[in-house]
Amino acid sequence: MKLTSPDFQSEGPIPARYACDGADESPELSIEGTPQNTVSLVLIMDDPDASVGTFDHWVAFDIQPTEVIPANVGVLGTGGLNSWKRLGYGGPCPPSGTHRYFFRILALDTELELEEGATKEDVLAASSGHVLGEATLMGTYER
Repeated sequence: MKLTSPDFQSEGPIPARYACDGADESPELSIEGTPQNTVSLVLIMDDPDASVGTFDHWVAFDIQPTEVIPANVGVLGTGGLNSWKRLGYGGPCPPSGTHRYFFRILALDTELELEEGATKEDVLAASSGHVLGEATLMGTYER
């Protein structure tokens, strides 16, 4: 599988529009090579460079298979809880310096059927043994 975005290049800077300094909209994501027997997708965006440990910016699961996740998507599948204790996307917002943001998509052979508000850990544990493919896109953001 391959995950790309028309809004920023792999390992390149994420525009402020998609961060807390701008509109805080989610970027468009393009998914290629999803396995044919995919039942659902999982999307996780996190920042491993946060001083408090990995900070989860976006957790969504039970997403219908698709080739494009539109920008500023709003509701996407079932919302998981991010580190701000909110559902949905929360853009890059480092206190200082440059941080890396990893968007990861998992193709699963099942729906997870977890409750809305599940954590990233819950989603990854439930995904274990069901991953048909995965892809990662990393972008950076500096304040």
